[in-house]
Amino acid sequence: MLSGIMTKTPSFKGLFALLMMVLLAVSTPASAQMTAIRQAIAEASSSDEDIAAFYRENDFNPIWTARGGKDKRRREALFEALEDSGAHGLPTSSYQIDTLRAQLGSAKTARDVGQVEVALSRTFLKYARDLQTGVLVPARVDSGIVREVPYRSRLSYLTNFVKSSPRGFLRAIAPQTQEYNRLFAAKADLERTLGRGDWGALVPGTLKPGASGNSVVALRNRLQAMGYLGRSATATYDAEIQQAVQAFQLDNGLTADGVLGEGTLKEINTSAQARLQSVIVAMERERWLNKERGARHVLVNLTDFTAKIIDNDKVTFETRSVIGANSGDRRSLEFSDVMEHMVVNPTWNVPRSITVKEYLPMLQKNPNAVRHLNVVDSKGRVVSRAAVDFASYNARTFPFALKEPPSQGNALGLVKFMFPNPYNIYLHDTPAKNLFGREVRAYSHGCIRLHQPFDFAYALLARQTKDPEGYFKSVLATGRETVVALEQPVPVHLIYRTAFTSAKGHIQFRRDIYGRDAKIWDALAREGVALRAIQG
Repeated sequence: MLSGIMTKTPSFKGLFALLMMVLLAVSTPASAQMTAIRQAIAEASSSDEDIAAFYRENDFNPIWTARGGKDKRRREALFEALEDSGAHGLPTSSYQIDTLRAQLGSAKTARDVGQVEVALSRTFLKYARDLQTGVLVPARVDSGIVREVPYRSRLSYLTNFVKSSPRGFLRAIAPQTQEYNRLFAAKADLERTLGRGDWGALVPGTLKPGASGNSVVALRNRLQAMGYLGRSATATYDAEIQQAVQAFQLDNGLTADGVLGEGTLKEINTSAQARLQSVIVAMERERWLNKERGARHVLVNLTDFTAKIIDNDKVTFETRSVIGANSGDRRSLEFSDVMEHMVVNPTWNVPRSITVKEYLPMLQKNPNAVRHLNVVDSKGRVVSRAAVDFASYNARTFPFALKEPPSQGNALGLVKFMFPNPYNIYLHDTPAKNLFGREVRAYSHGCIRLHQPFDFAYALLARQTKDPEGYFKSVLATGRETVVALEQPVPVHLIYRTAFTSAKGHIQFRRDIYGRDAKIWDALAREGVALRAIQG
C-alpha cells in the first residue's frame, strides 16, 4: 500500500498527511504514554545538569517509576536506605520520604510521573553523596579544616547504580573502613544506652582510693554501666574500682593515676547523649576522608596528641605530639598530603607571621634581642643588626627574614619531616621536651612536634636502608643541613577525632580542644541529623 502511494511525488501537505498516517498506524496508547513520560522527564531534569545528562544518555527512560521489576527493586532499595539513614547519622528528615511516597501514590499524568521520577533521582544523589563523602562541606564549618573531600561524580552514581544490584550498591557507598564500621556499632550501643536512661546517676564529687559512702556507690554503678567494672556490691573505693578508673582514664586521654579528680569527674559524668554526638561527628569526619589512606601512612590525631605510623591497618610506631595552641592562627590545620623527605640539622626559616608579630616588636625595643636568629636580606645574606633601623619598619614593610642555623637549641630540633603544603605545616623535633609530659599538649604555632623524632625517622628509613639508625646518626654527625629523600613517599593525614575506636576494648574519647566538633554537630543538627534512643 505504501509503495502505491509513493509512485507519485506528493505535495508538502500530502507528505505531512502521509507521515501522520504512518505515526498513527504504528503508535499505541502505551507508546504514546511512554513518549509523554520521556518528554516529562526531559523537562523535569533540565534544571540539573548531571541528572539531565544521565537521562539523555538513557534516552529519557525512567529507572524508578516503570512497572517493571527492576524499577520496583530500585524503589524498594532506595526507600529502605532512606528510612534507615539515621543509623548512619544522616539527616533522615531532609530526604522527605513521606512526600516522595505521596508523589508516587498520586502520580496520574505523564507530567506527574516525570516529576516524581526526577525527584527520586535527586534524592538518591543527595543520599549517596551524604553517605559516601559527608553531609557538610568541612571548610564552611571551620576554616581550620582545609581537607579536600574526595567527591565522586554525581553522574557516575546514577550510571553505576542502574548497572548494579540496588541494595548492594547502596550498602557499598558507605565508607568501608574498619573505623567506620566500629563507629557505626558504637553509635548503636550508645543509642541503646540512651534508651535505658543513660549510665545512671552522676557522681557528685571528686574521690580518692579508700573513700566510702554513697558517692563511691554512684561511681561504682556508673563504671559498671559503662562496662569498666564487673559485678560488685562494694561501697568502698577499693583496688578494683581504682583499676576501673585507670582503664577509663586511659580510654579518655587522661593521666591514669586511678584518682577521680576534677578532670576525670567531668569526663565520667559526660552524658551518653554527648558521647553519641561525638560518634556521629566522627562518622561524618570519616566520610570526609573516604579514600585510600595508603598501605603505609602517618596518622596524626590532633585531639589525641599522638603521631602514628600505620602499616596495613596496624600501628607499627607511635609517639606523643605537641600541636598548635588554641588561639588565633596557631591552631593546627586538618588536611592530607604526602611526606617526601626529612631534613636533618634543619635551619628554621621563621614564618613571616611570627617574624612580624612576635620578633619585630622585640627587635624594635632591643636590636640585640633573639640573638640566636640571623637577620637575612632578600638575597639570602646575613645582615648586621647594627645596620638595620628596626623602628623604621612595620609588619607590612619589614624587608628581612629571620633564620635560625642548625643547632641543638634550634626551634625545630635536629630533624623535620616534610610533606610540602601551602600551609607550611610539618612534623619536627623540639628542644622543649618538658611539654610532652603534660596531659594537654597544645603549645606550638601550628606545626606538630614529636616526642621521639629520631625513632620516627628510623621507622621511616627502615624501608630503604639496612641500618636506619646508623645512617641517620652519620648524617646528623655532620652538623650540616641535609635533605634525606624518602624512596617511597608516605601519605600523611592530620585528623581531629574526639571519638575513635580500636580493634579491641572501649571506644576512645578526647576533649574538643579547638571546639571544632561542637561546630560540626551544630551544623549537622541544622541539616536535620537527630539523636535516637533505642529501646531494649
